Amino acid sequence: MSTASPPPTRRTRFFTKVAAVVAVLALPVTGLVALAGPAQAAASATATYTKVSDWGSGFEGKWVVKNTGTTTLSSWTVEWDYPAGTSVTSAWDATVTSSGTHWTAKNVGWNGTLAPGATASFGFNGSGSGAPSGCKINGASCDGGTQPGDNPPTAPGAPSASNVADTSLTLAWTPATDDKGVKNYDVYRGSAKIATVTGTSYADSGLTKGTTYTYSVTARDTADQTGPSSGSTTVTTTGGVIPPDPGGKVKLGYFTNWGVYGRNYHVKNLVTSGTAGKITHINYAFGNVQNGQCTIGDAYADYDKAYTADQSVDGVADTWDQPLRGNFNQLRKLKKAYPNIKILWSFGGWTWSGGFPQAAANPTAFAQSCYNLVEDPRWADVFDGIDLDWEYPNACGLSCDSSGPAAFKNLMQAVKARFGANNLVTAAITADASDGGKIDKADYAGAAQYTDFYNVMTYDFFGAWAAQGPTAPHSPLTSYAGIPQAGFNSADAIAKLKAKGVPGSKLNLGIGFYGRGWTGVTQAAPGGTATGPAPGTYEQGIEDYKVLKNSCPATGTVAGTAYAKCGSNWWSYDTPATIAGKMTWAKQQGLRGAFYWEFSGDTAGGELANAVHTGLQ
Repeated sequence: MSTASPPPTRRTRFFTKVAAVVAVLALPVTGLVALAGPAQAAASATATYTKVSDWGSGFEGKWVVKNTGTTTLSSWTVEWDYPAGTSVTSAWDATVTSSGTHWTAKNVGWNGTLAPGATASFGFNGSGSGAPSGCKINGASCDGGTQPGDNPPTAPGAPSASNVADTSLTLAWTPATDDKGVKNYDVYRGSAKIATVTGTSYADSGLTKGTTYTYSVTARDTADQTGPSSGSTTVTTTGGVIPPDPGGKVKLGYFTNWGVYGRNYHVKNLVTSGTAGKITHINYAFGNVQNGQCTIGDAYADYDKAYTADQSVDGVADTWDQPLRGNFNQLRKLKKAYPNIKILWSFGGWTWSGGFPQAAANPTAFAQSCYNLVEDPRWADVFDGIDLDWEYPNACGLSCDSSGPAAFKNLMQAVKARFGANNLVTAAITADASDGGKIDKADYAGAAQYTDFYNVMTYDFFGAWAAQGPTAPHSPLTSYAGIPQAGFNSADAIAKLKAKGVPGSKLNLGIGFYGRGWTGVTQAAPGGTATGPAPGTYEQGIEDYKVLKNSCPATGTVAGTAYAKCGSNWWSYDTPATIAGKMTWAKQQGLRGAFYWEFSGDTAGGELANAVHTGLQ
């Protein structure tokens, strides 16, 4: 939900990935192991490589060039090789080019001259999991302290899991490279080495069902030198799921159909991250609302995309002639493994809410169209109900609506009547508690009697659509001194809905698995001025938690949420610690539970989903 004019990214469809623009000033992340670049002694200069941070889908690297000679260097060039699948995506303080898997970095104008003993550095963001090899500085080998003429192997690719069952799974990884050849690989489960294999796969067995394991791999060359570890992969075995108490707390996450494209996030990620065992509901987003009817959002992603065995929840590949593929089939497989999860098809959202006013003109016809689509025989068993995400009834969102204060109630009443008691009917609603704001524009209390629960979008209160600031947390739990707009916080929204007659037992607190940020900021505390939105992977002013936790760690908290200043960028986002505080508050308020937008912003190990889960127990 956004309370300002530009649309929040929660409601924007991403079908192509935009290259990230990375700030020149980046803070190194403590606690990460630096990887020395493989090297040999150089006559007058050295170059040393460090992996500054790694967020699973990418990493930040840094090279330091040092003049070890007795005369001044007028320029420098660093060269190295990456294995296939690893590449530089953006760089600063050097001009970086490539030819195939060979990479070359040349100094820029101001940092090429180095006096004896002086250093210069440059950094870059990359994708993939490989490590640099064959480093050269000005044509000579770099000095990395390895055995002359025999460098250790590079890191293999992070292992991927397939055929995940109750007590077994199969790992596979891309090979490492070595100048003399790779002899074998050591496979680790956690910190324990469990096998040494000559190939690039391993079948692990004797596991416990419903349990999360972490795997990594290192390569060993013919001289018995071991290289750096691969990235780690977290996998949760199937089974062992205990259905929650029917009266228990709601733990709901949004799964976006467009996430299978640039974000490369699939239903199977819910299993490998351990999240599937920690949720009660999934909202599948989004179906469209057109011509007064519910319609398909993305047919290819929804029910046509074919999944290979390693991509599939149960390790079984789709066939060309099976009646249902895509996300719907993967969700069906997920429900088989985790039968407690309820799945709702969510319609509308920021971009597709424009069809609701026409739908509200004939609620009965709209309800029938939605029922026909959700209960289509091809996928009727997948869904347990419907979620409506109208942004916003009788108020302004992406466009302005004047359907009247009763329109939302009438629509929910018709939908509940058609779907009946055996299906869930829910809605995502505004959290704008300002005087005369969006909560005041529609009869949310009247509609609540036809609604199993509301997902109150208690995020996107503030963001860089106000380009000059003031900086403010996008998801404050409470008000605070200097908040830019009264009523723009979770506590006020929940209190106002309760005051209008919506019981707390029908309200879920919203959590964003992302941050919002500005650039050009000099003040660390909230309330500073800015020059515009901070750079983000998919859109300016917004970034996933899994990136921010490493690239811009939290430096403070305000109003129950976290904020961070790194360089000239200022971000606000929730962390496991602030989520724990919000879940305690939600229980104190007697709320039904919590929900979050959306799964792919979490870490590979699902740490934010786990914080919601444990916080509501």
